[in-house]
Amino acid sequence: MLDVRRLQCLLAVVEGGSVTEAAARLGYTPSAISQQVLRLEHEVGQPLLERHARGMRPTDAGLTLAGHARKVLQQLSAAEADLEELAGARRGTVALGTFPTVGSSFLPLAVQEYRSRYPAIALTITSAREDELLRMLHEGAVALSLLWDYEWGRVDDEDLVLTRLLEDPTVLLVGKDHRLARRRTVSMSTLAEEQWIIRAGGHPVVEVLERSALAAGFTPRISFQANDYQEAQAMVSVGLGVALAPRTATVNQHPDVRVVSLGGTAPARRILVAHRPDRVRTPAALALHEVLVDTAREYAGSSSRSRSAR
Repeated sequence: MLDVRRLQCLLAVVEGGSVTEAAARLGYTPSAISQQVLRLEHEVGQPLLERHARGMRPTDAGLTLAGHARKVLQQLSAAEADLEELAGARRGTVALGTFPTVGSSFLPLAVQEYRSRYPAIALTITSAREDELLRMLHEGAVALSLLWDYEWGRVDDEDLVLTRLLEDPTVLLVGKDHRLARRRTVSMSTLAEEQWIIRAGGHPVVEVLERSALAAGFTPRISFQANDYQEAQAMVSVGLGVALAPRTATVNQHPDVRVVSLGGTAPARRILVAHRPDRVRTPAALALHEVLVDTAREYAGSSSRSRSAR
């Protein structure tokens, strides 16, 4: 196998026209250049350079080998540049898991920022239920995933590292003509006589309602079970009842629905980003984690300013 350093010395002599010029270009002594070329000639079994009055010139074999050396060195330089780009998170791929409410609120802001910072990184995102997100994390289908939990059901997985991004408060949804529509904040204790619209299928927000109502001393009366938050908002808008929702689920707010704070009388959920500690974290994944944390900080700040302005 031909030695790359010797090929580099040969090419420097051919391009520079002399051993002295090659030595100056590569930072070697002329003697070292001559020795490397001599060893290369022994490897290929034929002369590569011949002396003339003004220096050295390549033989046919030397000219041919110098052409190949130029291509090899260019490819090696390109390989080093590609690796530097990957190490610097300028290229690569990364897969992220998410869930619908954060995927329609906070996450688009993070994606926009990530693509602005790292336009050459291919980002793929899968939205799923939390049990599916956990499966994808453990199987390595995604490098990172957004998750959520409440205080009574924390994500408890010793095989994952969790970073808290946001507190996502539970808010009250009422119709624009509801008696509480102009209130900034109400407490759960004032809602004992309301009819409630809930999410169907044992959705976690149902347990939020049950626990909050129990703490406030009443049992909620259910008037409608919705398949998603848009359907719930539609029923709230026509006065069929009121509903609870995470604030991130109200970004696409129905024009006839008002969002009212419940203060501390209904529990918030945590929005988390998780990764496996035993998986090598690529620069692209590390960069995505950083952007998610940065965007969450901005998102929380803007949400607070928005609530203060109302």
